[in-house]
Amino acid sequence: MNNSFALHIPDADLEPEPLDPEQVVSGTPQVTGRVLWQSEDGRQLRGIWQITPGVVTDTEADELFVVVSGRATIQVAGGSTLEVGPGDAGVLHEGDRTTWTIHETLRKAYAITLSEPA
Repeated sequence: MNNSFALHIPDADLEPEPLDPEQVVSGTPQVTGRVLWQSEDGRQLRGIWQITPGVVTDTEADELFVVVSGRATIQVAGGSTLEVGPGDAGVLHEGDRTTWTIHETLRKAYAITLSEPA
């Protein structure tokens, strides 16, 4: 049974989510996160994600996110450069190859849709 809830994102406790060393371009960024809700089929995820300063690469899922704190530049290969900070919403698409330059520890809330279960 899924219960409705509210959570103060800035104070939420997060768990370590180790990065693949091949994703790290520079610095020693550390990632933490927490899945708040996941659909029964594993394709819908809602949660919180945080990363400390550095530069990392990623291949994205379909995602809507809202930055709660921190600042980053997200370069989408062959596409846009997104400058994000507190209060900014962003949309990423499945398969986007991105480079994240984290200027200040970034915390975001996200809603992800996966083509395959997590």
